Amino acid sequence: MSVFASLVGHLADLLQPLFGASAAAAAIVLFTALVRLLVHPLSRAAARGQKARTELQPRIAELRRKHAKNPEKLQRAVLELHAEEKVSPLSGCLPSLCQLPAFFLLYHLFSSSEIGGEANELLSHRLLSAPLGGRWADALGDGGALGGAGLVYVALFAVVAGVATFSYRLTRRTMADRPVLPAGDGEAVPGVGALTRVMPFMSFFTLVTVAVVPLAAALYVVTSTAWSAVERAVLYR
Repeated sequence: MSVFASLVGHLADLLQPLFGASAAAAAIVLFTALVRLLVHPLSRAAARGQKARTELQPRIAELRRKHAKNPEKLQRAVLELHAEEKVSPLSGCLPSLCQLPAFFLLYHLFSSSEIGGEANELLSHRLLSAPLGGRWADALGDGGALGGAGLVYVALFAVVAGVATFSYRLTRRTMADRPVLPAGDGEAVPGVGALTRVMPFMSFFTLVTVAVVPLAAALYVVTSTAWSAVERAVLYR
């Protein structure tokens, strides 16, 4: 934790001449961009995997028709097909999973009053009027939604809503271009219909995350979400 705190502190020192009192917030944005840059090869692999899985849909639908009465044999056949084509069904999860340690480290760093037995100086940093260790509830209790800290969150919510809307449209378009084929006899694969309806709205759940985590972690989420939206638009075009 102390090493991670030192990294954020050093980045803030480097950005101090440009961003002044908001240098730590800028450091978090830069740190998030560096993490996403490191994870980018996995995102490219996930995009290739998604395209490959889409191309396998007709063959998987044929396997479902062939083994409709034997679920275990169907499962083995589908796994063998993925292995034969060197396609991992879980490749799309890797970019998100690899980011979780960075997010939780940042969350814990700005939720702790002490680091290594010493006062956590990072908690004194702010983004304009909002402390990086504070939450939206704190901002509402200190000046209200239109107070200094509250307006910072209004801006963040506006950015998240804009990115979520863009992601929603992108997901709808991607799912329309790459629909999941029916399992056969006109019946959809169990659960896919509900997932298809819910998936485009997943990006709006980021609003809840930003509202409940410390501002520093919220900055990570907002930056990472915006990066993901742009990345997906490029990789899945």
